[in-house]
Amino acid sequence: MRKKLMLAAAGLAMLAMLSGCYTQIHKVGSGAAGANVTAQQQWFALWGLIPITQVDSNAMAGGAANYEVRTEHTAIDVIIGIFTGFVTIYPRTVTVTK
Repeated sequence: MRKKLMLAAAGLAMLAMLSGCYTQIHKVGSGAAGANVTAQQQWFALWGLIPITQVDSNAMAGGAANYEVRTEHTAIDVIIGIFTGFVTIYPRTVTVTK
């Protein structure tokens, strides 16, 4: 009985860790008009306090006047974070659609 309870608690803890997915969408101009997509991963240390890499969404848009910037913590980012989180390094994905 105790072993089943511990397994259930471990399963709930894993589900709680995977519930951190989020998406933020910013429209520039009138937003994306096509399906031209560029994506980059941005890395942070100390649980997101210190950026390791810089992502320039304006440069990713390539001078377009109308585009959409999607910043998200995807399931892949969560899986990567499970392994890199021990040293407090986490990724997020930035996608620009023109």
